[in-house]
Amino acid sequence: MADDLFVLWLAAVPLMGSPGPATLSLAGIGTAFGFRRGLPYLLGIIIGTTMVLAMIATGITALVLAEPAIVLALSAVAGLYILYLAWKIATAPVGPRAPWRMTDAPTFMPGLALAVANPKAFAAIGAVYAGNGLVAGSPTADAIAKTAALAVVILVVNTAWLGFGAAFSRLLTDEVFGRAINIVFAALLIASVALVFMTA
Repeated sequence: MADDLFVLWLAAVPLMGSPGPATLSLAGIGTAFGFRRGLPYLLGIIIGTTMVLAMIATGITALVLAEPAIVLALSAVAGLYILYLAWKIATAPVGPRAPWRMTDAPTFMPGLALAVANPKAFAAIGAVYAGNGLVAGSPTADAIAKTAALAVVILVVNTAWLGFGAAFSRLLTDEVFGRAINIVFAALLIASVALVFMTA
């Protein structure tokens, strides 16, 4: 089982940790607001992505994806929120005297909503979940083991993206450079969403 677990993680980390709406939003929030202020949003992303994993493991995803109207509504809401989030990141205060306030950073609920409506999460987690097995001969035990293993990946990769962005926040004392970095992360976030929808 240890070898199978390693193979699962080897497949999961690049797929689930690659740039996408959730991961790039975390990096942008880390850059704009710092690691500590991004923690509520991170928690929302982790719990929301774990909910997606649970939906895939229990087969609920197949029912949701069978209804095009639901998929379209979720995609539209996610797209609009990501545009708002990109604007918030691009216009976040920069410079040595930036007014850092806890209310500036997105909170738990927006992170949860984005994670649940994130098309990349369904595609990446679904591919890894369906393509790997951990416990032969017992579908229930296999589902539990894969869910636990992939939950670890969700926690690690999303925390790493917030930390990656937060590493840039220390460089934002220069207002011009800081604004440029925030705009780059906002643009990458919008581009990641466009790419997801174009390939969907």
